[in-house]
This record gives sequence, C-alpha cells and structure tokens, in this order.
Amino acid sequence: MLYLLANLRGSFGPLRLFEYVTFRSGCALLTSMFLVILLGPWVIRRLKQFCVPKSARLEGLVDERFVDHSKDKTPTMGGLLIIFSIVFSTVFWGDLSNRMVLVFLLLLLPLTGLGFYDDYIKVKYERKVRDGVSGKMKMLIQVLVSFAALCVIYKMPDTMTTKFLIPFFKDPVCLKPAGESIQFCLPPQLLAEPLFSFPASWGLLAIGLIFAANILLVTFFSNAVNLTDGKDGLAAGCTVFCVLSFAAVAYMHGHVVFAKYLSIPYIPELGEISVFASAMAGACIGFLWYNCKPASVFMGDTGSLPLGGSIGLIAVLMGQQFLLIVIGFVFLMEGFSVILQVASLRITGKRMFLCSPIHHHFEQKGWTEIQIVTRFWIIAGICALIGLATLKLR
Repeated sequence: MLYLLANLRGSFGPLRLFEYVTFRSGCALLTSMFLVILLGPWVIRRLKQFCVPKSARLEGLVDERFVDHSKDKTPTMGGLLIIFSIVFSTVFWGDLSNRMVLVFLLLLLPLTGLGFYDDYIKVKYERKVRDGVSGKMKMLIQVLVSFAALCVIYKMPDTMTTKFLIPFFKDPVCLKPAGESIQFCLPPQLLAEPLFSFPASWGLLAIGLIFAANILLVTFFSNAVNLTDGKDGLAAGCTVFCVLSFAAVAYMHGHVVFAKYLSIPYIPELGEISVFASAMAGACIGFLWYNCKPASVFMGDTGSLPLGGSIGLIAVLMGQQFLLIVIGFVFLMEGFSVILQVASLRITGKRMFLCSPIHHHFEQKGWTEIQIVTRFWIIAGICALIGLATLKLR
C-alpha cells in the first residue's frame, strides 16, 4: 500500500525510498516483528481460554518420560498472531498490483483456516493430537489449495513452474521441443545430450507430472514445518533462516543486474516476494519472543501449515526446488524421518528411529530441549549459508 507513495517522489524526494524492494522488505520485517511482540500478551491471554493440556495431545506418541508437564497449560493457535502480522505487513508494504503477492495470500489464508480448524477441534473437544482433522482430509485440502495456487502461477509469464534449477549449475532441468518430440534435458555441464525424448503428444502428461511434483513439494513442506513444531522455538527459528535466505534469492531473481551477474533466470515480478518473505521472517522473530523456552504460546497447525506451504511455493515459483532441499534441510529431515519411520514399521515391523519426528529421537538419546533447538538452529543457519553460496558458485 505504501508502495504508492513512490508516485509522489517528484514532490518530495525521500519518498523514492518506497520504490525500493530492499527498503520495503526491511520495513515489512520490522513491522511484522513489532506487531507480534506488541499484540502477543493480549493474544496469549485470549488463547488461554481455549487451552488443552499438551501432555494429553502427546499421549501414546511420545514416551511419558519425555513429556514436559510444565507445558500443560501453554496455549496453542499462536499462528493466528503470526499470520495476521504477515498479511498486515505484506498489504502495508507490498505492491498489491503484483499478482505473485496475491497468490501467496491465496495460499496463506486457506491453510491458516485449515490449521485453525484442526487446532480448534483438538481444543474444543479435548481430543488427542491425531483426532483433529483426519490426515486424509487435511492432505486433500492442502493438495487442492496448492493446486489452485500453482494453476494461477502457471499462467503467469516468466515463472519457473516447469523448470528446475540445480545448485552449482547455470542451466535448468527442463523440457525442450525438438520437432515432433520433446526432450528432457539436464544442464549441459552435467550431461550434454538429452536424458531422454518422448512424443510431443505426451507434452501435457509431462507437464502434469511436473505439476504434480510441485504440488507434492508444497504439501510436503507444509506438513514438514508442522512436524518440526515440537520444541520451544524450533520451527519458528528454523523458519527465520529459511525465509530470509529465500527473500535474498527472490530479490536476486527479480533484479535484472544481479540475475545476469549470477546467471540465474530473471523473473520481473519476483522481487516483490522478498517483501512477503521478510514479513514471514519478522513475524517468526517476534513470535520467538514468546515461543522461546519456556514457551508462553505454541504456533500450532494454525501457523505451521501456512508457513511451510509458503516456503514450498516460493521455491517452486523460482524453480529452486533443489535449493530448498539445501536451505530447508531441517524441515526435510523432520518430514522424511516420519515417512521412513512409518515405512520401516510397515515393512519390517521395526523402528528406524527411537521416535519420530527426529527431534524426539535425539531427545530420547539424551539431548536436552535447549540442545536440540540450538543445534537444529545451527544446522539451519549453515544450510542457509551453503544455499546462498551456491548462487555464486555456478
């Protein structure tokens, strides 16, 4: 909204600052952070009216020895505060004529509604954690929301929804028409010849498979952040590292000079996404004020589902799905630990980990909560730095 003040720069020179994405991104971060900090006490008092004991939610999932009963009265659904701050800051500092920003709001709000309803059911009826919205229904809604967002993005010019950039390589993995066939090509530095070809009539099928892979990625990270939200400050802190990195990457993709210098695709409208990503980072930083140990509030599914979905969609929009594996490694580790644990139990009848998600495995190995959170933050920070370094090392 304040972006429009740049139109008055002829009357008052300093208003030209509102043209710059970097200025508005920094302001969005600070605005969302202070909003969370200032509104936090009031929101926490209201949420305590709907508190459900955490020990009840973890019953049967985590060994009783590792359930911290001091958190029994800590309220959940703190994600409402996070999402409100993100939306407010994005609307306040972002360019709402940018269609990509509107797509992220399209993704954010339905997933927030899904997470809120899931949390509300658990709280209102005091059910166990697995008795909220059924897993199949939750997955179906996430897939539909991701599908809708990607359909809108797919129709935009210059997006990377059918291409995949590989870290350290300039050229993307992509489909190339060649006469009556379509070639699936890897970066020429990796493989000079097309990996394989198929008839042009299969083109829609190939695009559909890529589309499905992107939907699964967005849905996976939506759930992965949710699974990471099991220790005070763990999900919020790791999210800060991840979205700040992607804010920088989005800015570079949307800046013609930096994109050319780094040999990455220039996507004209993408720089504005750094405002949204910065607002996400600021909201999570502010939330850590109340979510650090001992937590006064948990974000719950209300916050974790939309945060994870937004991270996945940012990566898809830039064609940086493989970079997400690096920058979002902690979330990847948490999500796959659950998948591997379930697969191992069904196939062999044995556990691969002492408990999943993997932070519970380390807890049962003897790590304290502070050790788990701090060490995972360190991993997230290192992965973010490695991910950013790959942009230059190409």
